[in-house]
Amino acid sequence: MSVREVNFDGIVGPTHNYAGLSFGNLASTLHEKRVSNPRQAALQGLEKMKFVHELGAPQGVLPPLRRPHIDFLKQLGFRGSVAQIIQRAQEANPRLLAASYSASNMWTANAATVSPSVDCADGRLHLTPANLASGLHRSIETADTLAVLRAIFKDPKMFAVHDPLPCSSAMSDEGAANHTRLCSGYGSPGFEMFVFGRSELDKSCVSPTRFPARQTLEASHAIARVHQLNPQHTVFIQQNPAAIDAGVFHNDVVSVGNGNFLMYHETAFLGGDLAVTDLCQSIRDAQGWELYTMGFSEQDLPLGEAVSSYLFNSQLITRASGEMTLVCPLEVKHVVNAFRGTQRILEANNPVNAVEFLDLRQSMDNGGGPACLRLRVVMTEQELASVHQSVLFNDSLYARLRDWVNRNYRDELSPDDLFDPDLVDEVDTAFDELQEILELPPSVFRMGL
Repeated sequence: MSVREVNFDGIVGPTHNYAGLSFGNLASTLHEKRVSNPRQAALQGLEKMKFVHELGAPQGVLPPLRRPHIDFLKQLGFRGSVAQIIQRAQEANPRLLAASYSASNMWTANAATVSPSVDCADGRLHLTPANLASGLHRSIETADTLAVLRAIFKDPKMFAVHDPLPCSSAMSDEGAANHTRLCSGYGSPGFEMFVFGRSELDKSCVSPTRFPARQTLEASHAIARVHQLNPQHTVFIQQNPAAIDAGVFHNDVVSVGNGNFLMYHETAFLGGDLAVTDLCQSIRDAQGWELYTMGFSEQDLPLGEAVSSYLFNSQLITRASGEMTLVCPLEVKHVVNAFRGTQRILEANNPVNAVEFLDLRQSMDNGGGPACLRLRVVMTEQELASVHQSVLFNDSLYARLRDWVNRNYRDELSPDDLFDPDLVDEVDTAFDELQEILELPPSVFRMGL
């Protein structure tokens, strides 16, 4: 049976804005309070989906979450009509209002952790939505994301969509941004690598001092248990605290893996190259295949340039030939050492034989590159046939979504626009139309109201 990796990208929502809510994300902080372009952001995301689709890789979409999240504001004690609630929240604390408007669920690498059926003891594909407990604006996504995933992956014989882990500091979970599945082939048992930033319960575990570590060891262990993974095919590696303090808020900012290839910066993991050597040996001992690795030293690419260019947040796509294309943000071209790195990748002994560059400036300015915008789901043909078919990408869906964005999204959105009552009406119209396009249950598009 054919097994494919499907990339489910998040459609950028109509309230995409630069509120600077993500502490530790340098790009988010740098662009705080600047004017965003939601229409351009959504169109850039759609172009990336189309590009991946045309490479021959299956592509799906995840809808944006409806914003502002009025229920969240009501929970905080704001009362009245929607317009009054927004006004009162703005007067009390503009950052609370900004959190309710956040379109950060566009970065679906944080939506969930996914383990394919071949890795799980019960033979089902497992998904656990991230609780995103480390950030207020993201933690309010979780219930909505759970509803979306259960509407798309709805066959309980094929899929297990779990409740998120408890929303606590000890179980802080940021999803697939700190999880990589390596394998000799998508249909073969994989080796699942969980990267954590700290331990809540083991006080001997070193932690960063400048920025928070968002993924805990305890959360990673819990997800591995919930997904019924083979302990011999699972590894837990600590992220380098120094990298987190340099702005590497998720490990996918300093490493990217796909199939039998792992690319990483030397500061990615505590232990550096030795951690990768141990990983290779573990794979060799447990599954008998060789992992191609490519490390970048600080001399090759200073960590600050790795963060600003997002080279490691590029997207690795396996084409039908078995060879890989590295899809980079356009910013990589403008950072000399990062661009040289792409040439080194092409010259080295690994499966990558093509590099492409895409303009994702709107997402990049808010702190998310190509890899942030997709959730990877390895599926059999039968599983793919069982998902909600209207979210699978094709030329017709692309055309409809592009038209929908052009008609419903603003060209500009400033911080002051978040308390414009007309914006709420525009969002309502847009989501009513999107529900018809994606044919998902109306309740999915009414969450948060």
